[in-house]
Amino acid sequence: MPRLIRSYVRVVDKVSDYVGYAAMSLVFVMIAVLLLDAVTRNAIRMPLHWCVEFTQFTLAAYYFMGGAVTLKNDEHVRLDLIYSRLSDKGREWVDIITSGCLIFYLSIMLIGAISSLRYAIATDEKRFSIWNPSMIPIKTLMVACLVLMILQAFSLLFKHIAAVRGVDLHES
Repeated sequence: MPRLIRSYVRVVDKVSDYVGYAAMSLVFVMIAVLLLDAVTRNAIRMPLHWCVEFTQFTLAAYYFMGGAVTLKNDEHVRLDLIYSRLSDKGREWVDIITSGCLIFYLSIMLIGAISSLRYAIATDEKRFSIWNPSMIPIKTLMVACLVLMILQAFSLLFKHIAAVRGVDLHES
């Protein structure tokens, strides 16, 4: 495989790892905020209305940010009924086809996410609640993470094509 593709795969995989590590740290943020909520609500009788909603946004960010590293590490859900019975090359061909379908699906999702982000920016969209947070940051993160997932899906596609050809992308 060309050097450019090898570099692309290496860079996208590394970025996915870093974003995945950042996503993992969000679990601790959620725990801290929910603990703060429990203490202020029960111990000092002063409920903080933003805590649960902030945690919901953080959980959404966690899911968005974890998508690319989940693809990279092959930790996504797969129906192994037929897949597990295929030869190694057969699996790679199925993975090539599903990678193409995934890229198409994520591209449609990205179009919708960009449309939603543009609407949020144009209308200064806010969530209707006591806290009333802006929707722009979470929608921006959604668009960025969908772009990263598409980049990772292309990385997977290149890896599967290389495997069918009998090429190791990690060799120099």
